[in-house]
Amino acid sequence: MSVSVRVPTILRTYTDGESEVSAEGATVADVLDSLEGSYAGIKGRIVDEDGKLRRFVNVYVGNDDVRFLDDLATPTPDGTQISVIPAVAGG
Repeated sequence: MSVSVRVPTILRTYTDGESEVSAEGATVADVLDSLEGSYAGIKGRIVDEDGKLRRFVNVYVGNDDVRFLDDLATPTPDGTQISVIPAVAGG
């Protein structure tokens, strides 16, 4: 399944400056593996050493936060847009 992944500015050093890239996979986990194959090091910025989403990174499939769906097992139908969004804090 081919999907598009929107990459935040902070991670664009891994994608040669591209703000949107293509990846393959039936689930978010598969898509992250596909991204890692094309852009070495990017997956480690999204998931931690235990393979779980990092605390301050949000991933959306369409308009839905995967933490409220099936987390990394969330399906990614062909043509879906995935957004990786770092959490912003401050006052």
